[in-house]
Amino acid sequence: MTNRVTQLLKINFPIIQAGMVWVSGWKLASAVANAGALGLIGAGSMKPDLLREHIQKTTTATNKSFGVNIPLLRGDIEELISVILEEKVKIIFTSAGHPGRHIEKFKNSGCVVVHVVANVKQALKAEVCGCDAIVAEGFEAGGHNGLDEITTMALIPQIVDAVKIPVIAAGGIADGRGMTAAFALGAEGVQIGTRFAATIESSAHELYKQKIVEANDGDTILTYHNILPVRALKNPFMAEVQKEETQKGMTKDRMMELHAKGRERKGIFEGNWEEGEMEMGQSSGLVHDIVRAKEIVDRMMKEFEETKRRLVP
Repeated sequence: MTNRVTQLLKINFPIIQAGMVWVSGWKLASAVANAGALGLIGAGSMKPDLLREHIQKTTTATNKSFGVNIPLLRGDIEELISVILEEKVKIIFTSAGHPGRHIEKFKNSGCVVVHVVANVKQALKAEVCGCDAIVAEGFEAGGHNGLDEITTMALIPQIVDAVKIPVIAAGGIADGRGMTAAFALGAEGVQIGTRFAATIESSAHELYKQKIVEANDGDTILTYHNILPVRALKNPFMAEVQKEETQKGMTKDRMMELHAKGRERKGIFEGNWEEGEMEMGQSSGLVHDIVRAKEIVDRMMKEFEETKRRLVP
């Protein structure tokens, strides 16, 4: 299918694999790209030299479109941007910060820039500063979420109404039915995180992948509510965080003390059930197997077409 998102990103299908930390390395990004969707390397867990290595390996593994997701609050952001531009990556997804501070460098290098937002105000700022598209991420998503707690169903149509650039829906989408719903709300693409985390090519630990498969609808938990909301699987560490947050309240310093001790790496990459943050979205309840990325893309597009036919015989 063809729309503004597929044309902008030069892909066959309007599916974008989220650049999750400790999940989205060159193997996953290139596999998704080869399947006709957009693969993203997750730079959030990489130092500059490692990011360069993953970009180069992706370039070798695919001749299709791929991009890099980069959190703008990283202390070494300038070094990461330099690597991306030196390696001639042309698709940049930005998050966790204001894209306006860096967009001139990207645009001067001929890059497409897509920014992740959690509310209408952020979407409007992204459009004004020159972003080419927006990922509107609802509160169902795994990992870091917006403070406003707006769900995907409510967020997407409001942002679609507010901006003129294409909107990509994210949060709680794991199959073709969710994709159809997102398009009905006005989105022109979907970004998928948790479903692609449970794939053979994902660099996450096998225990983490299995925990996604085993998760039910109520098995994720939201913590650090008033500082930096994080959604992850309920486990001993997250239970302790919730207990402390509920009984004592939590300062930003205390949150950083807990969260900054490599919790994402421990949970996602090392499979540490007791002490890690196993970040995943509420869509984990829809994930029932660990398969190749291509099967996810093919399956989603088949379900998308079947759902459309069922709605409009």
